[in-house]
Amino acid sequence: MDLHEDEPARDPRVRRTRAAVLKAAFDLLTERGTTAVTVSEIAEAADVSRRVVYQHFGDLDTVLLETGLDLARRELLPRLTDFREVVDGRAETVVMAQHFADHKVFYRALLTGSCAYALDRGLISLLLPVNRQGIERLYGDRLSARAVDDLAAFITGGAGSFVTAWVIEGAHDPEAFTDRLIAVISALMEVR
Repeated sequence: MDLHEDEPARDPRVRRTRAAVLKAAFDLLTERGTTAVTVSEIAEAADVSRRVVYQHFGDLDTVLLETGLDLARRELLPRLTDFREVVDGRAETVVMAQHFADHKVFYRALLTGSCAYALDRGLISLLLPVNRQGIERLYGDRLSARAVDDLAAFITGGAGSFVTAWVIEGAHDPEAFTDRLIAVISALMEVR
């Protein structure tokens, strides 16, 4: 029984169990700085059986992936959506960079572990709508819907690679990183 975030569990016990497993995985990865953890360790830390972890997630990589996506959904996305009316993307970019810097040990473990590719794709899919809205605000009707989608995908994927490299290298100074990222994106947006 794989419970996806798109289909939230209605049973409060299922939600509590899922949250306990995700928190246990987050705590273990943050403490150790690696994805070298076992389902048994996660289950023990969550005070559930291994069977329950497998029922909810299927395998260890899915637990790790969902832990990363859950953190981004709970902490990052709500802060980014607070900026719906802001045209200046710097504030949004600082929020994003600060989130990854605050959790650099956790994200570095995931982005160098076996679920790195899946997490990268998942984070891109979470951030793509935010970037699409920013491009729509910036360009209005000057770009077709397809061009907005393509530009959002290009920027989100490229920025995702840039963020991944920054986190793996050590994720220092979110403000300086924001300036670097905005400089690159601005240069790309000016090219015609």
